[in-house]
Amino acid sequence: MNKLKGKNILITAGAQGIGASITQHFIECGANVAIHYFSSETVANQLVKDANNKGQKAIAIAGDLTKEVDANALVEKTVEALGGLDILINNTGSLVARKLLNEMETDFWHKVMDVNLTSMLFVTRAATPHLTKNTHSSIVNLASLAGRKGGHPGSLVYSTSKGAVLTFTRALASELGPEGVKVNAVAPGLILGTAFHNTHTTKESAAATTAGIPIGRAGNAADVARAVTYLASEYDGFITGATLDINGGVYNM
Repeated sequence: MNKLKGKNILITAGAQGIGASITQHFIECGANVAIHYFSSETVANQLVKDANNKGQKAIAIAGDLTKEVDANALVEKTVEALGGLDILINNTGSLVARKLLNEMETDFWHKVMDVNLTSMLFVTRAATPHLTKNTHSSIVNLASLAGRKGGHPGSLVYSTSKGAVLTFTRALASELGPEGVKVNAVAPGLILGTAFHNTHTTKESAAATTAGIPIGRAGNAADVARAVTYLASEYDGFITGATLDINGGVYNM
């Protein structure tokens, strides 16, 4: 991971759950970090202090990334504070709520799609001109096992959006490959100890899912963060358009 030392990295939703762990791992690798947050200001500021204490540049930036103006401002502030951009981690996403098809309002569909997919478009579009200034750069998108298998009941929109992230990743890898940008994704399964599953997954459902995991345990945020830092470090490698599944063997096609 010494390949990440001194690299300038933007992590969206980088101050809670999986995002906070990803940010911590990049700090440990010696990177400069721009930490986007929506509501987790206290954690974001602490992560900035952690990076500064190690002699690395860091900034915490608030914003609603479903708004194009906020996404553009996030990238502008990142480049101004860090001096450039080498790696983008698109981590923003949410189930929002569980709703079956016959319960779903059109506005809810658009809200979940905007949080998980449109926000990714806005940030990536703003970041790409800066990434392509480098000889090699990297983008890692956070998808989900739900995008592979369809998720549990009530996650129709979320699963659909995360499946779209997988396609977005492949298409963008083809488009940006000639410009030196590698684009990959990770698809986490059951990752306990995060606000996502604390909010949307019952203990009974988590236990039933865990019972079906071949390695006999659920995942944790660090399991995902290690995979993200690895793919990010492959900015000059031969891996692009790929999705790394992090699920303990539940999905292995």
